[in-house]
Amino acid sequence: MYSLSQSVRMKGAAGEPIRSPFKGLTKLGADFRRGELSVVAAAGGTGKSVAALNLAIRSNTPTLYFSADSTAATQLSRATAILTGDDAKGIKAKLHADDFEDYSEVLAKRWWQRFNYSARPTPAEIELHLEAYYEVFNIYPHLVVVDNITNVEAGGSANADEFTFSLEGLCDYLNELARETHAHVMAMHHVIGDYADGLKPIPQSGLKGKISRVPALILTIHKEIDGMDDRTLHISPVKNREGFEDSSGETYASFAFNTSNMRLEDVAVGASF
Repeated sequence: MYSLSQSVRMKGAAGEPIRSPFKGLTKLGADFRRGELSVVAAAGGTGKSVAALNLAIRSNTPTLYFSADSTAATQLSRATAILTGDDAKGIKAKLHADDFEDYSEVLAKRWWQRFNYSARPTPAEIELHLEAYYEVFNIYPHLVVVDNITNVEAGGSANADEFTFSLEGLCDYLNELARETHAHVMAMHHVIGDYADGLKPIPQSGLKGKISRVPALILTIHKEIDGMDDRTLHISPVKNREGFEDSSGETYASFAFNTSNMRLEDVAVGASF
């Protein structure tokens, strides 16, 4: 039990925002704060993983990324493209041809960004890797990404009610993990069928399993496609305990998605009224 004065000394790094490349979200007051859980939800193939990887790589923050949804080759190619500006497809071709020496030096500089590629990580496995990270670096990661939360093996669910309860329980668990390690824990998630095409703003109610109770920050992503390769991702803060929110998803920050080098670049803060 602590007084308000004592709480000043107890806060540690909790609440401290990690560095973000997403200026539009910062303008909307959507920060990724240590000690808190966020959920990023979108339709499959919209760009959830790309957004998380841009945050991790471009912020250069100590990261532990549980990549259950993407293989090592995919994440390595994307991360290298973000770092160097080279074409991700060309990078992956070099990787499979064992012609990757040119990238060794730039990758070696990101030594405190670590990945786990288990397709069904368990809570015990997540905790084990967090403790291993601490053992190696003498700190916990500042950013932990769980991609996707539904890939975490937390027991079966026979029906929709059990599925929702299981997801809420996982959110409670990840939120506690964030509190204990002072990491920002970001969990990727899916949306309900009405928003499965990814082409319209996704409200807070559009999350699969209705798990909006626990996270401090919930972002939804929808896309705008212009021509063959031009794509814009619109990221909406539909829940935000520390700043602006619009639960309808109609207010968003916009980012040009370069499908060659995988980078997201700010366009503008947009809103539809």
